[in-house]
Amino acid sequence: MTGATELGTGLGPALGTDLGVWIAIAAMAAVTYAMRAGGFWIMGRVPLTAPVQRMLAALPGSIVAATVLPLMVNGGAVVALAVGAGVAVMLTARNDFLAVAAGMAVAAIARAAGLG
Repeated sequence: MTGATELGTGLGPALGTDLGVWIAIAAMAAVTYAMRAGGFWIMGRVPLTAPVQRMLAALPGSIVAATVLPLMVNGGAVVALAVGAGVAVMLTARNDFLAVAAGMAVAAIARAAGLG
């Protein structure tokens, strides 16, 4: 026996993986699409009152905080310095690109100096 049939998949050498893998991938894609489409569908039926608009306006900042804070807590001094530099540049220049570049530069300089 040769190819994938040696592995017991029976799908031939072109696919080389078990059918269950493809079913799992298709199921995950369908669930992902359903969740995204469902969110648009549900929000299309929610009246955009002032409290809902405030909540939606605060959501991006909340997502950033939920992503960055665990990195800062577990990342050490270099990560804290880099995030601090990014925040400082963002507060002064209000430019996302400059804030990311400043954070990266501070992290590179701090690592080159042996801080982490």
